[in-house]
Parts: sequence; structure tokens; C-alpha cells
Amino acid sequence: MTITLKEVTRETLRTICKLDAGDGATQVAPNAVSIAEASFYNEAWFRAIYNDETPVGFVMLYDPTLAEKPEEPHFFLWRLMIDQTYQRKGLGRTAVKLLIDHVRARPGAEKLLVSHMSTVDELGRFYGSLGFVYTGAEDDGEKVMALELQPLARMQP
Repeated sequence: MTITLKEVTRETLRTICKLDAGDGATQVAPNAVSIAEASFYNEAWFRAIYNDETPVGFVMLYDPTLAEKPEEPHFFLWRLMIDQTYQRKGLGRTAVKLLIDHVRARPGAEKLLVSHMSTVDELGRFYGSLGFVYTGAEDDGEKVMALELQPLARMQP
């Protein structure tokens, strides 16, 4: 099993849009909505999540460096979805770890934020197991968590 984050292309767009978290879109927006929203934000970076050659999910990141806001050191995991067929197999965890590595390599990255609905404690436990901690803040009724980043170049062996 090799998890990768790949660019969504014209050839893969429909397949990625058909992926479904199985939550009735109550916890995460459909991928088509996310991709449409990303077209209006220069700071949106998104990728399909693949298990070997099989698309299994989607991730979208707020990256201030893409909008020429290098003074803003906070990145935000806007969307993470794994198709219901592939959930609870560690794919989301691996994808978030890849995303964390990607963000660490971005200029000036100090913190990666994420939020989740206050009624979904399972997501808090999931992100907590990856090192995120609650900030005490809320964003549009969602609990905000943060992961302090140490750039790859400065990490100790």
C-alpha cells in the first residue's frame, strides 16, 4: 500500500468528484464543491489521495504562500475526505502525515490548523493522535486545533 497525493486533472476530475464520504455531506463538503471553491481562492491547494493507483479521497489546504501572503505563517487543512469504501484503513492518517510534510516544506510555515464540528469528538481524537491540540478557538461553530510545525530543515535527527 502506497499512499500519495496527486494533482486532480481533467482526466481524473469526474472520478474524484464521485468519491463519497458516506456522511450525506453533513461533515465534509462533496469534492466537486471543494474543487469549485478552490477555483476562487489563490491560496487553495488540493490533491486527490491515492492508494497505489486507486483514488480513495481528497484533501484541500489553505496555503497563504500561494496568495503571496508569506507573512502569514498559518496553514489550514480545509478539507479531508476518504471515500466510505476505504475508511478505517489508515489511509486518512497517512494522507494527513503527507500533508504535514508538505506544509513543513513551505516557506515560513509555523502552524497547521484544522477544525471539526463540535459534535464529532471522533475527529478530535483522530487529529489529536497526529499531534494537533485544541486552541480554544472556534471557527464558524467548529473547534479549532493546531499543530506546531518545525520546518524539515531544522528538525533534529
